[in-house]
Amino acid sequence: MRLIHTADWHLGRILKGQDRTPELEFALDQLFQDAQELEIDAILIAGDVFDTTNPSIAATRVAYEFFRKLSDARIPAIVIAGNHDSAARIDGHSSLLALAGVTALGKPRVAEAGGVIHLETKQGKLTVGAMPFISERKLLDPDEIWNQTETDRRSSYQETLSTLLEGFAACFSEKSVNIVMAHATLSGATLSHSERTLDSMGVYNLAATCMPATAQYSALGHIHKPQKITGAKIPTFYSGSLIQVDFGEAEEQKGYNLVDVEPEQPAKVEFRPLICQKPLKQVECQLQTLEAELEAHRHHCGYLKVMVHASQRQTDLAQQVRQICPQAIHVELRYPHSQTTVETRQSSEQFNPLAAYQKYYQDKGKPEPSKTLVEKFRQLYEELEHEAS
Repeated sequence: MRLIHTADWHLGRILKGQDRTPELEFALDQLFQDAQELEIDAILIAGDVFDTTNPSIAATRVAYEFFRKLSDARIPAIVIAGNHDSAARIDGHSSLLALAGVTALGKPRVAEAGGVIHLETKQGKLTVGAMPFISERKLLDPDEIWNQTETDRRSSYQETLSTLLEGFAACFSEKSVNIVMAHATLSGATLSHSERTLDSMGVYNLAATCMPATAQYSALGHIHKPQKITGAKIPTFYSGSLIQVDFGEAEEQKGYNLVDVEPEQPAKVEFRPLICQKPLKQVECQLQTLEAELEAHRHHCGYLKVMVHASQRQTDLAQQVRQICPQAIHVELRYPHSQTTVETRQSSEQFNPLAAYQKYYQDKGKPEPSKTLVEKFRQLYEELEHEAS
């Protein structure tokens, strides 16, 4: 059986005023062509189809046109909601999507209530345990969230998800290809800059060993960097986002996973790149040599984030940059006394709130926050953390 695993389309994404939907449509056209040429048996879409819970008409049209073409080509698909999607909207449209051969799951369900999906493909039976994004706030009782420690809340959240996954495994068959599809963060995953941090750290960080050993493959969404998760009992992969969603993903190759699999055998996985219509690029330069350094990027076909190092604030800097590179949608002034930018790649197990605050300050084009402001932030964060525990 041959499957495509894709995720994190983020249709309707707006980056610094630029609608990325046409780029996503371009990528989905490639994905559909590959699905036909590779004779794909089914497509797995692991969440975040849309960038917001109320997507634009244009974004919705692109998604539904893709599903219509899949229907015409007789390629079934399974889609789950991510943390950016409206689970209620996806469930509400599920009956219509079923007419196009798309099984859509918005809210999480136990196996016997629809959490396990069975498909008959051209190459045999496909069984998918589907786990959309599960919010801690909706899963746990409010008293648990506010009165338990983070360790206790994490234990409760993970125990519930583990029980859900065990229920999926009970429905797997030796005669079927068994897949787990989830929109979640697994321990050891390397994050990009554009995931929602609060939905990716702490309580949401699941052990890689929770994926059922009786499955042949785990198809994951939520983390935008394509990667294999080590430590899992079975082949476990993030396909990554379909385009470079934010500048934290600049110059990163995007695509999908091609999965060849048969019952009772681990899947063979190949990452297949797609052409990026408007690639993102970060450029650093010095104010005194601005024109000469930008000249090399004048004809870049995508969008630029330009970081200019200067000793003091400059007027009309963005205008100066865009006279040479009009595709520079983000122009940022950097000061010598600013700390080195916080690394945008971070482990799903790490979150430094102070570093995140300092980076936010720098991303707004401001100098490093004063010691007094940093201390006030630290005190406020510790007070809130103490109240929550």
